[in-house]
Amino acid sequence: MSTAPTDQDTTYHSLVDGAALAGTAGSIRAVNPATNGEGETEFTLLDDDQVTKATEAAEQAFAAYRTITPQQRSAFLTAAAAKIEASGEQIITTAMAETGLPQQRLQGELARTVNQLRLFAKVAETGDHLGVRIEPALPDRKPLPRPDLRQRKLALGPVAVFGASNFPLAFSVAGGDTASALAAGCPVVFKAHNAHPGTSQIVGQAICAAVAEQGLPSGVFSLVYGHGKEVGQALVRDPRIKAVGFTGSRSGGTALMETAAARSEPIPVYAEMSSINPIFVLPSALEKSEELASGFVTSLTGSAGQLCTAPGLLFVPEGPAGDAFVEQISQQLSETTGSTMLTPGICASRKRGEETLAELPGVAQVARGAEGSGENAPAAAVYSTDVSTFLSTAALSEEIFGSVCLVIRYANAAELTEAVTGLEGQLTATLHLDEENADDVAVARNLLPHLELKAGRILVGGWPTGVDVGDAIVHGGPFPATSDGRSTSVGTLAIDRWLRPVAYQNLPEALQPQEVRESNPWHLTRRINGEYQLASRK
Repeated sequence: MSTAPTDQDTTYHSLVDGAALAGTAGSIRAVNPATNGEGETEFTLLDDDQVTKATEAAEQAFAAYRTITPQQRSAFLTAAAAKIEASGEQIITTAMAETGLPQQRLQGELARTVNQLRLFAKVAETGDHLGVRIEPALPDRKPLPRPDLRQRKLALGPVAVFGASNFPLAFSVAGGDTASALAAGCPVVFKAHNAHPGTSQIVGQAICAAVAEQGLPSGVFSLVYGHGKEVGQALVRDPRIKAVGFTGSRSGGTALMETAAARSEPIPVYAEMSSINPIFVLPSALEKSEELASGFVTSLTGSAGQLCTAPGLLFVPEGPAGDAFVEQISQQLSETTGSTMLTPGICASRKRGEETLAELPGVAQVARGAEGSGENAPAAAVYSTDVSTFLSTAALSEEIFGSVCLVIRYANAAELTEAVTGLEGQLTATLHLDEENADDVAVARNLLPHLELKAGRILVGGWPTGVDVGDAIVHGGPFPATSDGRSTSVGTLAIDRWLRPVAYQNLPEALQPQEVRESNPWHLTRRINGEYQLASRK
């Protein structure tokens, strides 16, 4: 296998079945969005037939990979984390050139990526995700005997994962979808994002090296480069692929959903797509309006607004206190300077979105920052409208990927509730209030049941940008935030997307899988006769 890209290298290829595979469908070069300059290194693109080599290898690897012990799977994920960490300096340098993201942001993202792999290593070893349930036979039960029933969850099969543009590490080659799928026992065919191919190559090689070091089948992980739509559709159509993980646009996600549903064997697509993450400022919160305005502006402009949890809607009360708050936002935003966006295409889309917003009837500009250096660093902007206009104008619910927010002025609690019921599905919804103010607590209590039906994560205080990775987090929500609001793409619960339950009735012990045997050789916590039995860890 080739080594990671250096200044002297000129061509790199997909990593398929443990080896570099030269593509025959042309090549790409990374573009530095800060300069619009093209990199020297080429990355060859696979055609549809070549992609099949990756899915075939994944299918062949699945039979063995799904049966390894929890300890073996944990050791693999831990090894992958260590190898990525060891290449950290090169990864950061390459990602900075390919994305325009600052070093500090990428260092944090790298730490999140390796920690996420280690988290799923613990999940794999603990084995709680296997969901073992046992109901021993009751031959004397009346009126009918009960058979011996044993249930576990097992991996679906090879999974296709698509890299996100805005997170070249944490939602990319070794990101949450990959980590959770591998922890579940699913081989991964990863479609690299063409905006950061060099970063993808380094991380992909680290994972492949861990596969080889741990003695696993080489098809457990493949990294493929290709023309986005063509190769993506080919992967989802491939009968060997049993599920899909995607982070990107609503149009991209729904296109994959349609293809998956049209297969002779439809498969699940877990797509994170579109969210405008409403913030609800209740009157009592305006007592700290300057601090609130500062937090909002920081959340809006961080990473040039290229976060799936960036605040796109800000609900503010009408009246003098609300006016003063909006004025403080205007003053603080005017002091900001635009940051470089990820790609020229993303920047162009963001500018078109803002132009459309500015031309809509009933919408007025509130504030605007300064343009950044280069062509791809537009100024942050805030616009304003009222609840009636928002509810009657569908375009105002469309995501603008970047530092653009719409302030919605509301007259009273009833109007605020009406606005919530008119929202689409969201990743997050945030409430700001004084918890000691009885009136606003009552308003929040009334809003909460409505927000629960609209968002996957509800915050009180703070800002939605920044997602903690752990057991209790949900990064998902009703459509169009995600394609399936029953799941999450961040946190340990993400592993459930790649599993399905199987029950075994009256299986002799010699035939029983390790997870459901009476001896409990894997030391799992299991539910037996309706009660959890905690196993000692060894």
